[in-house]
Amino acid sequence: MILGLVGLCAPLGDTCLSRGMTELGSISLNHPGALIAAVFTPWIASGIVLLIGFFASYLTALSWADLTFVLPTTAFGNVIVAFLARFWLHEPISIQRWAGIVLITVGVGFVANGPSLTERPAESIAASALPAAEEEQVR
Repeated sequence: MILGLVGLCAPLGDTCLSRGMTELGSISLNHPGALIAAVFTPWIASGIVLLIGFFASYLTALSWADLTFVLPTTAFGNVIVAFLARFWLHEPISIQRWAGIVLITVGVGFVANGPSLTERPAESIAASALPAAEEEQVR
């Protein structure tokens, strides 16, 4: 479930931000009030919330597994972003970009098929076994 959130929240968040900024038009750093107002528009606020959800689920996934196991999920987001941009935002996507997305996906497939063993240092294994041993002595 966490990896699903990682894979969906980032592409959806980026797409919401893109839609919101397209509707707003250009914003200048010379007008901080316009920047603050932009944050509270519905599409941009939704995008920010989704990206916060992505970051929280990404941190959770990284605390449980290796980067080589978690990162392919984020890379698959490129495919989702391309489809959302094409069919929801109606943006044109060139053949070169589709080829790049396929190349990235194939490369991620190679990484994902490799070993993904999360190894714990010997001292952390010993530390987690210590409370159990102490509990045995108490009984």
